[in-house]
Amino acid sequence: MKEIDLQGKPFHFIGIGGIGMSALAYILAKRDLPVSGSDIRTSHITERLERVGATIFTSQTAENFEQLNKNRYLKNNLPDANLSSNYVPQIVCSTAINNSNCEYKSAIEKGYPIYHRSDLLAALIKDYNSIAVAGTHGKTTTSSLIAYMLLQCGLDPTVIIGGEVSAWKGNARLGTSSYLVAEADESDGSLVKHHPQFGIITNIELDHPDHYQSLEQLVHIFQEFSAQTETIIACVDCPVVAKYIKADVTYSLKDDSSANYIAKNIVHHPFGSEAQIWENGHLLGTISLLLSGNHNVSNALASIALGRKLGLEFDDIAQALSTFEGAKRRFENKGTYKGGTLIDDYAHHPSEIRCTLQGARSRLPQYQAKRLVAIFQPHRYSRTATFLEEFAQCFTEADIVILTDVYSAGETNNQGVTGETLVTKMKEYHDRVYYHPNLSTMTEFLADFLQPDDLTLFLGAGNLNQIIPQLVKLNTVNLPQVA
Repeated sequence: MKEIDLQGKPFHFIGIGGIGMSALAYILAKRDLPVSGSDIRTSHITERLERVGATIFTSQTAENFEQLNKNRYLKNNLPDANLSSNYVPQIVCSTAINNSNCEYKSAIEKGYPIYHRSDLLAALIKDYNSIAVAGTHGKTTTSSLIAYMLLQCGLDPTVIIGGEVSAWKGNARLGTSSYLVAEADESDGSLVKHHPQFGIITNIELDHPDHYQSLEQLVHIFQEFSAQTETIIACVDCPVVAKYIKADVTYSLKDDSSANYIAKNIVHHPFGSEAQIWENGHLLGTISLLLSGNHNVSNALASIALGRKLGLEFDDIAQALSTFEGAKRRFENKGTYKGGTLIDDYAHHPSEIRCTLQGARSRLPQYQAKRLVAIFQPHRYSRTATFLEEFAQCFTEADIVILTDVYSAGETNNQGVTGETLVTKMKEYHDRVYYHPNLSTMTEFLADFLQPDDLTLFLGAGNLNQIIPQLVKLNTVNLPQVA
């Protein structure tokens, strides 16, 4: 495969509206490279790309390439729109695009160079002094924390992450320094393409049984990534990381750990968390976070370890982390219904759900809530079937659990598992579980079910969160009129 050209050749993204694809497209457009792409629907993400110069198509057909050629000739005042021109875009796709896609098939027929999005990310990582954040859980929050810390400390990084952050109004920003902070995905094995200066490994746990047949396969991917990274910073609280990853810098939440960085005397309160930070046996000071849960203290500790490797003063790091409000869809407050608070969270693996619910329970006083209601949409048949027992037991912190049917994410249900399968299993461990399979009637159901003193979490990586604005709107419509 030829190397990706970042010096001026155009790029065309098939599926440009995806959270990972759009971040890459945004960086290229901000670097004044010709960028175009297609998606089956417009969104605030595609609109943001258009504002920085990207051409967006709302269909995925062969005609898009013909139109791009015509646009080029018109723009350059050339005599005609001969489609045999030398205009050859570099095509970028994600794993979601397959041979049945008409635009993809056309690109192959035309002989256009085709790259996976991970190839483009690898090229950008090579182009900067890069910090790649990897791990099964916590990648988006940790990479956002690191990027925000560097920004607040004056290092002005370029950022490519899998979530949106208010501080830079999206999932990407182009900085002026040599630093790049990127979220490095392990889901499809492409993690091994990256050769960053710094690599963070938050944890290793099987989460994509559609791609990996065993934990050992996944571990091998992380070991390859580690071997080709200059400095590995890893959380040794994860037993798999501690056993199989050779780290240069380690961090932990355990008081008796021998890690380089340790968070001690952790306190969770309604508005966040606090902890003492120790570096190689010496007390650095205390951090105060707006984020809840031990998992977020661990994410912050990874950021501190990285910041110290870059020579940042602890006081500057602590000040920066104290004002970080989190990434979107990571315990994001989306409004109220009947006075109760509605939270959107991307958690879709049993470990993530357990940590998120533990953090939510500590914040019940902040939201003046008495009940913790968890609404969960299982994501992928393969994941639901593989972790059926774990899913059944991870909701113990919730007072009430409501389940929908499984969001397929394009998978075929070869396992024969449904949301009802999980409900049946969950009732062995939880006495207040409800099954409401259809999103089309979920708003009406919740309108009657939810109470003013509820803290309600919408959990999952699918489209469950589309219910939230419907409830907020219904709440507004039903407000009593002021005379």
